[in-house]
Amino acid sequence: MNTLPQWAKTLNQLGEKRTPCFFVINYQGTSGEVFPLSALPKDILFSFSEEKAAVSNPILIEKHPIPYPIFEKSFQKVFSHLEKGDTALINLTFATEIDAVDLNKVYQNAKAKYKILYKDEWVCFSPEIFVKIEADRIKTYPMKGTISATLPDAESLLLNNPKEIDEHKKVVALLSTDLAHVATDIHVSKFRYVDVIEKSTGNLLQTSSEIIGTLQSDWQAHLGEILAKLLPAGSICGTPREKTMEIIREAETYQRGYYTGIAGIFDGESLDTCVLIRFIERIGDKFYYKSGAGITAQSKPESEYKEILEKIYIPN
Repeated sequence: MNTLPQWAKTLNQLGEKRTPCFFVINYQGTSGEVFPLSALPKDILFSFSEEKAAVSNPILIEKHPIPYPIFEKSFQKVFSHLEKGDTALINLTFATEIDAVDLNKVYQNAKAKYKILYKDEWVCFSPEIFVKIEADRIKTYPMKGTISATLPDAESLLLNNPKEIDEHKKVVALLSTDLAHVATDIHVSKFRYVDVIEKSTGNLLQTSSEIIGTLQSDWQAHLGEILAKLLPAGSICGTPREKTMEIIREAETYQRGYYTGIAGIFDGESLDTCVLIRFIERIGDKFYYKSGAGITAQSKPESEYKEILEKIYIPN
């Protein structure tokens, strides 16, 4: 980004003053909103602590998947670019219509590390960290590779799947390169560990890694600039970034908006941010659950279609 967007300039100013704030940024990093915590609107709620209200029954989702031929058409557009070498990894996403849900109820009862309710427009319950900054150290945790935990030997299948290994290696390399634009001493401290993602219809297993770098001691005054250089998030875009974003515009059938963007809180000393995945949006009088899958040259359309639908759930 040659010119910093307004949200990044505001974050630089608040960071320099050590003013605690909350922010949401769209997928492309072109627009966003930043609120000092003292001026946070009442219709924007967030929790970054895995709080969960007591609920007697899980919140179920009635989904209306896009027909497989429509998915396959977009998949083939992406796959043709993979075969030509235009991209090595691309995250293909769709908006699946679901029956109406109470966004506030979903926010209150979903179990997730990161939860955001943005007015009466969308709710997000994300398991994925974007970056954390503490004591001049920046860390990121790419999540790539998913399997149903209900399958026999699920963890072994996930860890030994060549496609999942390839996808994860590519995103770790991409995010390591991204961090090198803002930090030094980049290294992978943990590679492909397994997390359990709980959901009422059967848990998921997902692999993550930890990548660490060192920032300059005055990073707070450059907070917006740092984040702008890292967007769009590599885990939900692909590599190389600019070409992959072109392919996404060609292949996807809707606008992502805030979905796959980021949200975060700066407490005056440290930063915690998440990728806006596991995302339900109200558009007019309809509701959509936005989900995606990482596509590589080893991907099979049937498996990726299944993964996109498998991710449509509320963690209870």
